Amino acid sequence: MSYSLQARALLIASVVLAIFLVATGLVLDEAFRDSAEAAMRDGLHGYAETLEAAIARDHLDGLKTLPETLGERLAQPNSGLYAALTRQGGNRPEWISDSAKDLNIPWPVLPEFWTARLDPVQLSNGTPLYVLSSNVVYRKPKSRPIHYILQVGQTLDDKQSYYYGKVNEIRRELWRWFGGAALALLLLQGVILRRTLAPLRRVAADIHAIEAGRAERLTGLYPRELQGLTENLNALLDQAESHLARYRHALGDLAHSLKTPLAVLRGVLKEPAVDGMNVAGEQIERMNHIIEYQLKRAAASGRSHLAPPVPIADKARQIVSALEKGYADKHLDCRIEIDPDLAFHGDEGDLLEILGNLTENAFKWSRGQVVLTARPSGEGRFELRVEDDGPGIPQELAERLLQRGERADPSVPGHGLGLAIVNSVVRAYGGALSIGRSPLGGAAVVVKDLG
Repeated sequence: MSYSLQARALLIASVVLAIFLVATGLVLDEAFRDSAEAAMRDGLHGYAETLEAAIARDHLDGLKTLPETLGERLAQPNSGLYAALTRQGGNRPEWISDSAKDLNIPWPVLPEFWTARLDPVQLSNGTPLYVLSSNVVYRKPKSRPIHYILQVGQTLDDKQSYYYGKVNEIRRELWRWFGGAALALLLLQGVILRRTLAPLRRVAADIHAIEAGRAERLTGLYPRELQGLTENLNALLDQAESHLARYRHALGDLAHSLKTPLAVLRGVLKEPAVDGMNVAGEQIERMNHIIEYQLKRAAASGRSHLAPPVPIADKARQIVSALEKGYADKHLDCRIEIDPDLAFHGDEGDLLEILGNLTENAFKWSRGQVVLTARPSGEGRFELRVEDDGPGIPQELAERLLQRGERADPSVPGHGLGLAIVNSVVRAYGGALSIGRSPLGGAAVVVKDLG
């Protein structure tokens, strides 16, 4: 099962958001717990100071006349707030609050010279308890001072205690706000993703319209990130349309070109003559040449934005190596002056067609020297020059040689299709072919803006 980009992005963002909010909530919860614990310690200090004041005033009797709120909690069994007073050096408390009488609380021992300390302890039922221990001195008139250890404890699991009450209240508020924030962020995230991915949906809709025949190409303005994609898609569509048109034109040209030789063949069959076989053979050969030319011209691919680059220097060396074997008796000197990094962005067969035809013509007419040169001409295109030191091509004949079946010298073997095919391929790539005079003395065939 495949998911849309929006669903995937929303799922990933939701997971990341959930992890972030949970981690943040845990950190804040811990901070609030610490804050509540500090508040509980302050509360215990306040209770201890109240008890110290009562002892200093009326000794143990002062513990019986505590403020109503504090006295009520200390008098209520298992209230969560407990207190005990032990003479320093003694083993048993001299006074213990009514709230702690039914409990076996392990009161911490305060080391000598310590004035106050906070200790975590645990009741027999596992209930955690914080106990604040402090030194108290009762000074009775005309008597030696009596040293006591006053201990005040408060449970942490008491739902009525300040600690848990505060923590639970903050926790409820925290997760309520975080839940609302998470929901709002998810909704906002969904809206943002939908708006952000709208261009992709528009591309999909345009492609669907092209498939349905309602449009011919992608239209409209797209973000910079999609312009490369849409431009290449349009280039592919244009290329496909160009190929289709080229095949249609080639088939039309083929049908038109075959009319004449077919008519001659029909005439020979109706009125046989002595040289009828020779005429038929010539017309069949001509038809073969026409078909070969039209198929090659129709197969020209044209420039492709997505085609892998074809190294020009390597292909030129392959062709020259093959031609040097075929024209070994001429002992030609062929120089290749092409940058190794220069590349052709198109069909490899088209490049071989151009290089092969032009180089073979140069080898055919050269007296001793052939030069292949290629150099960049800007925007990923290049200029190709094939020169020789042969007899050259008169300027008045140059344009005519670009048409099919035209040859500079009918006595030299050939079909007169090479330059016409090259010209057709070059034009399919938006380039231009021209024939001039080379400094070597022969012809210079120049292909401009090929890429």
